[in-house]
Amino acid sequence: MASEYSLADVLERLYQNQLALEAAVMELTLWAEQQDASETGENVRGALSTIGENAGHIKQGLARIRGRAS
Repeated sequence: MASEYSLADVLERLYQNQLALEAAVMELTLWAEQQDASETGENVRGALSTIGENAGHIKQGLARIRGRAS
């Protein structure tokens, strides 16, 4: 049962949550921009850009952790 909660598995789930939140925030951003809240949309897109950049680093880190565990 302990293997169900390995560090790699927990980090993978956090990564999946991050991707889901990114998608949800993007949907809200598109809606806000349709409501003429373009400044808000620009601000959120900046934050989403950071999330996207970090996602690559997280994925690489997970691959390294999984490689060591094998």
